Amino acid sequence: MSAATSPIWDPAQYLRHAGHRARPFTDLLARVPDLPGDPPRIADLGCGAGNVTALLAERWPTARITGHDNSPEMLDRARVDHEGPTGGGGRLDFAEADVRTWTPDGAYGLIVSNATLQWVPGHVDRFPEWIAGLAPGGTLAFQVPGNFDAPSHTLMRDLAASPRWRARLDGVLRHTGAVLRPEAYLERLTGLGCTADVWETTYVHLLTGEDPVLDWVGGTGLRPVLTALADDPEAREAFVEEYRAALRAAYPAGTHGTAFPFRRVFAVARKEG
Repeated sequence: MSAATSPIWDPAQYLRHAGHRARPFTDLLARVPDLPGDPPRIADLGCGAGNVTALLAERWPTARITGHDNSPEMLDRARVDHEGPTGGGGRLDFAEADVRTWTPDGAYGLIVSNATLQWVPGHVDRFPEWIAGLAPGGTLAFQVPGNFDAPSHTLMRDLAASPRWRARLDGVLRHTGAVLRPEAYLERLTGLGCTADVWETTYVHLLTGEDPVLDWVGGTGLRPVLTALADDPEAREAFVEEYRAALRAAYPAGTHGTAFPFRRVFAVARKEG
């Protein structure tokens, strides 16, 4: 995704659901084995606001950790909130980089990515170079959303493809092929000589507030639409209102909040030592 077409990110909006968004990352890290290197080097691809990157320092307090992202807004927030020495003598830094072209500059104990690779077309083609950049015994770990056939996404795509919006939004949104099925990731990673652990989980988040699903996707999946219509506030508001009505019907509020099923796909691949 080029800088010209990349969505403009809003760290504050993204972090409104930080607790729910961080849980898959903690579940991913729980399956990552001990890392090689003294201290280990860690790269976080698509670090966003840095809130989950900071969890890496809790797990590996001596590590040299670099979070990479191509959003200046997210990097600014990450640096203010998290950059600097860590409590165990390690270091947490942030650097601008495009995940599509980032290459390891030496041997890493861990290359990790949290809810980013779905934005990178053909991301599996990057796996050979990333795995080559791991130290023996190092790990490539990632999780991606697997909910592209859920109403939150199909309704958005259907609306964008409707006669009213087609000309403005053609090609803006991702499709169901943005991520692979778990068994396809398993085949790719084992074919590269790794011992791979691949699984999927559907979380059911209980969201509260008015139009909570719209609030959720406003920090992630809706960003390309909001960016594409940024120069036309009236059109942007009209799209959001149509989408809001569709989401209310698809995700009705219950007594205690709105249930929001969210499927995730995980992979932990260890390079042979």
